[in-house]
Amino acid sequence: MFSIILSTASRYLLPLMLIFSFFLFLRGHNEPGGGFVGGLVAAAAYALYLIANGIEEAKLLLRAEPIKLIALGLFFAIVSTFLSLMTGQDFMTGIWAKNEFPVIGKVGTPLLFDLGVYFLVLGIVLKIIFSLAEEDNK
Repeated sequence: MFSIILSTASRYLLPLMLIFSFFLFLRGHNEPGGGFVGGLVAAAAYALYLIANGIEEAKLLLRAEPIKLIALGLFFAIVSTFLSLMTGQDFMTGIWAKNEFPVIGKVGTPLLFDLGVYFLVLGIVLKIIFSLAEEDNK
């Protein structure tokens, strides 16, 4: 059942929810939040868009397969853990940049790990949601 109100609202809510997702991702760097919560909010934004506009529209909007997002997330997480080994430190020791950046603060391997978790959670949740939606259409 198509609803013009939900379809229109989802087009406005999607960018707002993605911005909020990015905010949660950056906030979790120093406070509660982070990649997991940010990824869940981003996946919820796409799920709302899927419910309002259908699976084909949601896939077109995402522009990436969820499996590729999962692979990208795993890549970032693995790279962040092995950077410390390459510098001669213990496994998963945080390496930090010397300069602080506005809004973000200190940048280091924990932020890269959180980015990996963000993409991993986004990819897994979207893969589940898309699979359920495709099964429902059959």
